[in-house]
Amino acid sequence: METIVKAVNLTKSFESANKKVEVLKNLEFSIMPHTLTALKGRSGSGKTTLLNLIGALDQPTEGEVYFEETPISRLKDKESSELRRVKMGFIFQSFGLVPLLSVEENVEFGLRVAGVPRNEWKERIQDAIDLVGLNKRAKHRPFELSGGEQQRVAIARAIAPKPVLLLADEPTAELDSRMAFHIINVFQELVQNKETTIIMTTHDPGILDMLENVYTLEDRKVSYEKKL
Repeated sequence: METIVKAVNLTKSFESANKKVEVLKNLEFSIMPHTLTALKGRSGSGKTTLLNLIGALDQPTEGEVYFEETPISRLKDKESSELRRVKMGFIFQSFGLVPLLSVEENVEFGLRVAGVPRNEWKERIQDAIDLVGLNKRAKHRPFELSGGEQQRVAIARAIAPKPVLLLADEPTAELDSRMAFHIINVFQELVQNKETTIIMTTHDPGILDMLENVYTLEDRKVSYEKKL
């Protein structure tokens, strides 16, 4: 089976106060399609940086990320934007919701951006809102929702287009334990049904215990931790 994501000699550094700060160095790993993978590590270990590299939001200093066998750092800006729009979904820690749109409208916005046919919108919106348990809040706007509810809207918006790859940065950070476990169960169902592949960051030990594939980022390196 071909990998969906592969890192080869992946290195990322930044300039800070005229010094080069290396965040990731010579990373090598592969992600198989229709799997749920967690990246764990202390704050500053490079988890978000790695997600940004995989999502073509940033470019490596050295090495390469391959998505479906394509070296994405070599794509032009327009090509990487199109890749993200059509094949990737993102859940950011900042949520990124449109303030004046309702829950339903925010999910619809995600479908519109992804180019999903209009005749599929109603069913996809309903299904995504059902999955995150926000039926009773569907007409509310972000300022009327709690932080946890806003996070669930961001998750619904990301999964509704059924992206080939979903990248989620601490997607359960604002949720209570019950809802966090529910969302992970949703993620597991999505990959088991071969609807998407998910790479997420987390440091929640309860969630890590639920997952089959865990990578640890430490000292600029990555190591595969466990497989049930």
